[in-house]
Amino acid sequence: MAPFNFDLTAHIFSFGDKQIRIYTNNQFSQVLNINGKLALIKLTATGTVELPNIIVEVKSNSAITEEDVQKAEATVKFIFNLSFDLCSFYNEIKNDYTMTKIAQQLYGLKNPTTPTVFEALVDSIVEQQISIKVAHTIEERLVKKFGEALTLDSETYYKYPTPQNIACNTVEEIRSCGLTQRKAEYIQEAAELIVDGKLDLEQLKSHPSPEEIISELDAIRGIGVWTAELTMLRGMQKLDVLPADDLGIRRVISRYYRGGKPIKADEAREIAKAWGKWKGLAAFYLIIAEVKDIIV
Repeated sequence: MAPFNFDLTAHIFSFGDKQIRIYTNNQFSQVLNINGKLALIKLTATGTVELPNIIVEVKSNSAITEEDVQKAEATVKFIFNLSFDLCSFYNEIKNDYTMTKIAQQLYGLKNPTTPTVFEALVDSIVEQQISIKVAHTIEERLVKKFGEALTLDSETYYKYPTPQNIACNTVEEIRSCGLTQRKAEYIQEAAELIVDGKLDLEQLKSHPSPEEIISELDAIRGIGVWTAELTMLRGMQKLDVLPADDLGIRRVISRYYRGGKPIKADEAREIAKAWGKWKGLAAFYLIIAEVKDIIV
């Protein structure tokens, strides 16, 4: 749904690992599970921001059916939040001068979503209290160590591990990716809860109450409110959630609204009231604005 700027949205994957997920030369690629088979999905944009068109190419060692193509397209639609009407967001923030000016310069930017909630949860656990650069290195190690591999044309690609991939390994094996003992335990325990049928992350996506989702996730060892909120924002498209305890989010809010002085979570939430039900999306816009050094 227009407006949609594919280049702007996919740019955050420009520094990814080409064996896992990458955006380069105007093409996005990632290995996904499509109807039980590993497939390399390649996306190329041929349209404009106002008339977007995405070409989806599906490659696998198994025969690709029309049903597989349809599933791949549906997954891509979810990952890039293509059904979301950005005009609702732009209308909500029209009385916020700063956010409106940023949105004008990032027109058509949508927030990518992880293919599964489990991926968002694991990444959020990994990123607890460490730098994003270090976290991304650990995340890539996890994918290559525990994820399924797909070899096409002499190139090997890796899909993000499933809960089953993680649960059958020891804490020490998980820890070897660079995690602390506690984080390795948290990730393994969450995977085991899913495998045992005690936790259904995908079902939580449809729950209408953010507070109840946070409460259920917060009950799991190692998952506090910050991790739950980040998981919801990244993996569930809950764009009303603002992880105000996140130092990075508070930093970008302060840069554009408080002249760069340190602010607390309560002040960040107060500022975010102007963004209505799109608080999480607005925070994402601020993050990208900082990356691009946008001046208001």
